[in-house]
Amino acid sequence: MKKQILAMGGGGFSMEPDNLALDRFLLSLSGKERPKICFIGTASGDAESYIEKFYVSMKELNCKPSHLSLYKGPEGSLRDFVLDKDIFYVGGGNTRNLMALWKEWNLDIYLKEAYEKGTVLAGISAGSICWFEQGVTDSVPGKLSSLDCLGLLEGSNCPHYDGESDRRESYHQLLSEGMKNGIACDDGVASYYVDGKLVEFVSSRPTASAYEVAFVGGEIIENKIKPRFLK
Repeated sequence: MKKQILAMGGGGFSMEPDNLALDRFLLSLSGKERPKICFIGTASGDAESYIEKFYVSMKELNCKPSHLSLYKGPEGSLRDFVLDKDIFYVGGGNTRNLMALWKEWNLDIYLKEAYEKGTVLAGISAGSICWFEQGVTDSVPGKLSSLDCLGLLEGSNCPHYDGESDRRESYHQLLSEGMKNGIACDDGVASYYVDGKLVEFVSSRPTASAYEVAFVGGEIIENKIKPRFLK
């Protein structure tokens, strides 16, 4: 069974409601005509407006949407609920809070089990970095810092590379201080992994870019990559 993750640096229904190219691409990865896609808004505290945006956008697409709240959890077995889905889309927000709550509820374990059985994992910002070994997060107010995450994908990840002025500089600094080498994505760009290996970068924006970023020999090496534009 193919294991797939789509990690978005920005974009998607919450940032580009009139451009659902990334969302369509995500749905196609399931291989099903009408996949069951579940939104997890833990990082935003299950903000009702965020969940509503998800449902409004998914009505435009051929899928069966649902959402998972850890504040008002599903009836019955959480594990059974998770294993029943084809795709999980994790929203942005506070990654540190997300990690803590997922572990408290064993959701990290259930998502990994679903992933290994073929469920597609995806997300934006916090929902992007959470799948990597480490991510650049603004979970601590006033600064960007390194956070250890789930480790389903090797290395580190920095979203919003062009969308927030201090992202690039902070990522470079964190790498020089020992953060694992990794990737960065502009808003509108997503990295697509199969079986833990990077397959390609895709984008909903024609001018956005992806980057492989590493600290080697005392200096930052940044390789800019043009993603495949999703028309």
